[in-house]
Amino acid sequence: MVWTPFHARLHRTLRQRHLLEPGRRLLVAVSGGQDSLSLMQLLVDLQPKWSWDLAIAHCDHRWRPDSQANADHVAQLAKFWQVPFYCQTAVAVPKTEVQAREWRYQVLAELAQVKDYPVLLTGHTASDRAETLLYNLIRGSGTDGLQALTWQRSLDSSIKLVRPLLEFTRTETAQVCQELGLPVWEDATNQDCHYARNRIRQELIPYLANHFNPQVEQALAQTAELLRADVDYLESMAAALRQQAEVPELPGLNRSLLSRAPLALQRRVVRQFLQQTLNGAPNFDQIEKVVALISAPNRTQTDPLPGNIIARVEDAWIQLNPLP
Repeated sequence: MVWTPFHARLHRTLRQRHLLEPGRRLLVAVSGGQDSLSLMQLLVDLQPKWSWDLAIAHCDHRWRPDSQANADHVAQLAKFWQVPFYCQTAVAVPKTEVQAREWRYQVLAELAQVKDYPVLLTGHTASDRAETLLYNLIRGSGTDGLQALTWQRSLDSSIKLVRPLLEFTRTETAQVCQELGLPVWEDATNQDCHYARNRIRQELIPYLANHFNPQVEQALAQTAELLRADVDYLESMAAALRQQAEVPELPGLNRSLLSRAPLALQRRVVRQFLQQTLNGAPNFDQIEKVVALISAPNRTQTDPLPGNIIARVEDAWIQLNPLP
């Protein structure tokens, strides 16, 4: 094995951020592209130091005529690396990027659970993080969306998702593949600007790099990392405040208590409350309408919320009631 600066960097990141433990069973999502191949090769090379039990999972969306050949290519690499290989093929072809992502995470989580791999790894990079920040910013997301693609998160009670390459850019994963001689499978859909993320990757990021900041990917990824810490702190503060303000038997919130909190916490408390009570993610307008009730006159109410629910001021309380 050739020990490169990339190996040293990943080894150091894993130790400093406590992302992975020695001896764990790890399921690695490998598409065949440069990012996931880089991750897998680096993990295989680091395996003697960490004693991991590695396996590969590949998702075939059936978007391309060569998708089966792509899967066979990854299967051959798994054989070369001497690790188990699992392939999940979509029964119905996903129609959008969102559907494809939802299906992919669902089947990967199910596979990890069935095969007893408590940790799932993906090859997301700083470039992906920058693109996600821009994508969500354009869509009007708040700080929660802007800090998406965190280092790790829970997929369910037993499966943890880890992204070890968030300090690597796509340019650097290309260098890993070149230096280590990895056979990258070129995905033609990555060049299709019909998809919004590809337009950001192919057009917007290069424009920003050429005209504003050559290191724009690293700068945006750093911003996402800073926002992640802010979001974690605000979410914990909001959860503690919601616990004090919430009255589950109503269900409702103590608006007198909330009125003394900063607007940022009011919004987060209301979002958490609505998300739990309505069993879905409320949008910005719905959150703002309920936040406005904190200082509204008695008997003021909102328009219908999802599930034909209205929020209404009852003295010191904001109550959720079904429409008559």
